[in-house]
Amino acid sequence: MADPTSPRLTAEALFEQHFAPFYPKDALQNLAAARKTDANPAKNPSLLAQLDEGAEVFARLAPEALLASDLNLDFSDASVHRLSSKLTRERRDAWLAPAGEGAPSMLTTFVTHGVLYVGACVVRRSRPNATAEWQVRRPLWESLVRLTSPAGTGDLAIFQWWLKALSDDELDQGRLGARYRTHVEVPTFDAGSLPVLASPDRRLPRLAKVRYDLLYKHLRAHLPELRSVGDDFPSPERFEEMGFKWLDFVLLGGGRMLLMHGPTDRGVHLFWLDTGGFVKQAYYPAEAFPAHVVQVDGDKLRVVVSIQGKPEAHEMLWWGA
Repeated sequence: MADPTSPRLTAEALFEQHFAPFYPKDALQNLAAARKTDANPAKNPSLLAQLDEGAEVFARLAPEALLASDLNLDFSDASVHRLSSKLTRERRDAWLAPAGEGAPSMLTTFVTHGVLYVGACVVRRSRPNATAEWQVRRPLWESLVRLTSPAGTGDLAIFQWWLKALSDDELDQGRLGARYRTHVEVPTFDAGSLPVLASPDRRLPRLAKVRYDLLYKHLRAHLPELRSVGDDFPSPERFEEMGFKWLDFVLLGGGRMLLMHGPTDRGVHLFWLDTGGFVKQAYYPAEAFPAHVVQVDGDKLRVVVSIQGKPEAHEMLWWGA
């Protein structure tokens, strides 16, 4: 159990205590510049090989460090989530002590190699609609992964993911896996491979009086192709508790998904369903007036809500965040 009198270990504190001492002096003096400077402009394959070797070392040794001999780190997306679930306060706190005078702590060693593993998972992914490549930095654990997907191109600062996930603010919440899902899995998802649920031209009317049984009848009447809302859709009891004022429906992705959305007293709920039923949901706090707006523009979905009288927009790909 954490000592309540101990200073909080924020991401910044973890960096200062466990990583900053091992940076080259010039890089530490100007971190912003170091994080932007290409440390491998000649594309030297030996540097890229070092990144890959570090990831392989982590995959072999991390299960023992995590006291999880059955942890399978096979460079898959699922392996990142398995790894994320093992990052507990007990393990982190056990790694804080330095290995010796001037030597890095186990936390330092684990994270600097863990960055390379998660980055390698992104780079090794075989997806026809995405590309990923290392952007080498100095020191190596500051390296970024540049990911190009239907959502655009962005640099993934995986070292920062680790610092935040192991901070007191996020520990035990699986946030490393959550960031991987948001920034890697969702943007590169091959949504075009989903089967078509219905013609995208079909218009489903608003459900003005919302009850679970009325929703079922509404979908049967206007979208009979959707045979079930799925096992993971909110239960009738939970659905009634939400207290929807109304529900609207829009077909997305050329008719591959149905988006159900509606306001409650506290905010706006959205549900994505495909031919198998419920896929995911999202919730945004919002005021009742003015009503929220859902806009579809190509692959992008935009949800505009009102917060303290001002519009607040949430943008994502049509298959959800």
